[in-house]
Formats: sequence, structure tokens, C-alpha cells
Amino acid sequence: MKEGIRQSMAWLHTWSGLLVGWVLFMVFAAGTASYFRDEITLWMKPELHTAAHAQVPQAVALAHAVDTLQDKAPHSPRWFITMPAGREPALRAGYTAPRGENSGGQKKGGRRGVKSVMLDPATGAELSTPRETRGGDFFYRLHFDLHYMPVLWARWIVGACAMFMLVAILSGIVTHKRIFKDFFTFRPRKGQRSWLDFHNVSAVLALPYHLMITYTGLLTLMFMYFPQGIEAAYKEDKPDTFFAELFGGPLADAEAARVKAPLAPLGPMVEQASRAWHGAPAGRVTVDFPNDANATVTITQQTGHGISSEVPSLTFNGVTGSLVPRPETGKGAAAATRGVMVGLHIARFADPLARWLFFISGLAGCAMVATGLLLWAVKERPKHAKAGRTGFGLRLVDGLNIGAVAGLPLAMAVFFWANRLIETGTLQRPDAEIRWFFTAWCIAAIAALAKPGRPMWRLQLLLGGLAFVLLPLLNGMTGGAHLGTSIAHGLWPVAGFDIVTLLLGAFLLYCSHYLGKRKKAPQAAGIPLKTEPESRLAGSNA
Repeated sequence: MKEGIRQSMAWLHTWSGLLVGWVLFMVFAAGTASYFRDEITLWMKPELHTAAHAQVPQAVALAHAVDTLQDKAPHSPRWFITMPAGREPALRAGYTAPRGENSGGQKKGGRRGVKSVMLDPATGAELSTPRETRGGDFFYRLHFDLHYMPVLWARWIVGACAMFMLVAILSGIVTHKRIFKDFFTFRPRKGQRSWLDFHNVSAVLALPYHLMITYTGLLTLMFMYFPQGIEAAYKEDKPDTFFAELFGGPLADAEAARVKAPLAPLGPMVEQASRAWHGAPAGRVTVDFPNDANATVTITQQTGHGISSEVPSLTFNGVTGSLVPRPETGKGAAAATRGVMVGLHIARFADPLARWLFFISGLAGCAMVATGLLLWAVKERPKHAKAGRTGFGLRLVDGLNIGAVAGLPLAMAVFFWANRLIETGTLQRPDAEIRWFFTAWCIAAIAALAKPGRPMWRLQLLLGGLAFVLLPLLNGMTGGAHLGTSIAHGLWPVAGFDIVTLLLGAFLLYCSHYLGKRKKAPQAAGIPLKTEPESRLAGSNA
């Protein structure tokens, strides 16, 4: 520990950020991509790009879905209907296979399979069966469930890293006396000082976002981190009772009457629900025991009409169409506060402009973590140069920096390429796409640890840049809507994905080109060239 509160906080800031920085970079990158996970999923299903999705009233689209489900699964115990929206224009009709029905995609000994079809909301025509893929959901789960390890372990690891991140942010604030001035300070081509300026700017630029996203990220898993209160109040054998009271949900003792009864029209129910929500449309319709005397219809509001993560829903009698009164659940101040906190983290409320602001702030978070990792190596390098050799610690950090900062974008691009190059009929195709991702990342990391130098930075940035820049071309050549088509038809989720990959690829290519222009310092194994006395750098913060 250093003398003085500011020096101590600087020490704490450095080590709390460095020890978990590589995991945090992955969490920030995957979480930032998750803001557009619906758009990523749509891009990764090119079979849906060219389908015509006219704007139609929800009652019309709902009637098409009911007709399809009555034809395909009249005896199913449950139907799921996802209404079309701007980010996912197709109508999805799903159902749970009845007991005893042979489900082609069902694993032996598994649960009853859930099947679904994609429909044109205007005509009800079934769209081409899209390829199987995890799409954007892979990045969403990756940023807090990791992969290839038990979910419980992964969430504890991510939670610990988030706590380190919160400590790094707070200690970083204490070390800075001139946060407002740092926002406007960037001195390019000054070596170590330029890296520090860029780290400060990227941190201060989105400081409220960094604090919010880290704190709310911890809150999303608070029931797992602190289960003692629930266990004390509800006892260990009834944990589900707490969540049922907090979030609501289907009645556990609900059963079919096994008496046939016609299903009431769903259109009037959707209109009544929309009126109750002051015009907000329905997002999802669930029908339990369709065509049975005990049928119920639960209509959930479309996301994006409130900050809270808890989306309101109404339940109707499926035979009479009357509203079923439900007990008030999760209406207390604590539940409402939690809903707002979680809602801020997942940002489902955000309109396109707010979503882009969240995305840009997430990129600033990636830059903040990356420059922090690089800055540590820059400050350590002169010490090793004086000793005449590069120590194991610095070499390890250099390799991990390359594998994380340059290797992860390359792996993400490979994931998208795998989506188009793996045959659509491949068994367990989503898993195959994910294997491509981790294989590419693993190769990049091993190569970086073996040769942690400037050429490796240039190579991985070059490969990542080329892979991203060529994605729009690959999209057009493999059945997707190319930029000319997507822009002309207003298919902005697909066009936006192609444009972002073009920009990201161009940025990576520029970085690779820029590194090639700079002269290689005799002692440098990494990117930076110039260094300054540590006392002067500390003075810039103090």
C-alpha cells in the first residue's frame, strides 16, 4: 500500500483493474453486442431477410397465428405467439408437443419438445425454415454465463470481476482531481502520456454509464449472491414461493378440464390489454390448454414501453374472453426498484437513439479496459529494459493483451463467418458455430502468448479487420439481403449490422496499418514507443 490516500487509491485502481481486466474486456464486448442481439440473430438467419413484412394490425397477425396453431397443434397443452415488432418483423407461432407425440427434434428422455414456425404477419404464409443458430443470444449469455463451465461457477466469477470493476472505477475517481479537465485532454503522439489520456477520456466520457452498468450488473444476480434472506423467510424447501410472489406466474395447480370448448377470439383480448396499457402493444401471447374448458390466455406487453424489466401482463378466460383478476405481486418499492435497476442494465426500454448511446458507451467501456491493460505494460516496460530482458510477468501480460484486445474481435468475426459457411443441415449446428468462435480465439491467444510482439498485434488486427469488412459481401453471396437491398427495402436491422461491421473492420485495419507506420523501439515488445517518468504521469492525475 502506498502513502497517502490518492497514492493508495492509484495502487488499488491499477491492480483491481489488471487482475481481472481480460475477463472484463470480454464481458464488456459481449454485453455491448447484446444491445443488438435481435438484429444479430436476424442477420444470422438470412432465410428471413427477403420475406415481405408489411405493417398489419396485431389482431390480423394474431388471427393468422391462431389458424396455423389450430391446424398444426390443436391438442397442444400450450401455445406461444410472439408478435412482430420493428426489430423482429416476422410472426412466430410456437407450441408444446402433446404427450406421446413423436417430436423429431426431441432428445430421447428429454422434455416435451417445443416447436415453432415463422409466419408472414400479413398473409400467414409460413416462411422458409431459418437455419439453427444461437445468434445474438450467444453473446448475451456469454457475458454473464461464460461457456464450457457450470453456470453457477460462471456467474460467481463474473460477479467477482464486476466487484473488482466497481472498486477500480471508484478508486479511479478518487485518484483524479481534474476529471472535467481530463474529458477535454488528449495529447496524441506522446507515448505513455497519450495512452493515459486515452484511458482517462474513455473512462470519463461514459463514467455514469460505467458506474450504472457495473452496479446494476451485480444487482441482476443478487438473489444468487445473497440467498440467506429468502431462505430465512421462506425456508429452504420453498424457494419457488418467493419468486412466484415477486414475479407472478402460472398457477402450479392449473390443469386441463379435458372438456372441449371453442377458444374465444384473441383479437378483442389484445385490444383490451392495449387499452389498459395506454396504447402499448402486445408482445407475447400464451394460451394454456387451448380448445379446453379451462383455457387461459396471458398477454404480455411488448418491451420498450417502460424502464422496468418487469413487463406487465393480463390473463383472460380462454372460453369467455373475460379478464381474470390476479393477485397483486411484486408491487412493493423494493421490487419496483429492482425492476428499474435490471431494466437499466438490459436496456430493453431503449428506443433506437438510446440503444445506440448504450452501444457507444459500451464501446467506450471496452476502450477503457483495453487501454488500462496496455498502460500497465507501457509503464512496466522501461524497468525491464533497464534490466536488459523482458520478465515473465510483462511477457504474459503482453500476450494476454493481444489475445483479448485483438483476438476477441477476430473470434467474433469468425463466429459470423461460421454462420454462413457451416451447412444448414449440420447436426447441432449452433454448437458448431460456437466451436468455431472458441477455436479461433484459442488459436489467437496461443499465438499471442508465443510471440507477444508488434507483428502479432498487426497480424491479428489485420485478420480481424478483413474478416469484418468482408462480412457484408459474404452476406450478399450466401442468401442474405445485401446493403443495396436492405437499405432500399428499409430492412435496417440487417443494413445496420452490415454497416457496423464495415466500420469496425475499417477501424481494425487502420490500427494494423498505423502500427506498421510507427518505428519499432529497441526495447518494445508491445505497441507503445515513448515512455515518461512515472512521477510526471502520477502528477497528471493528482
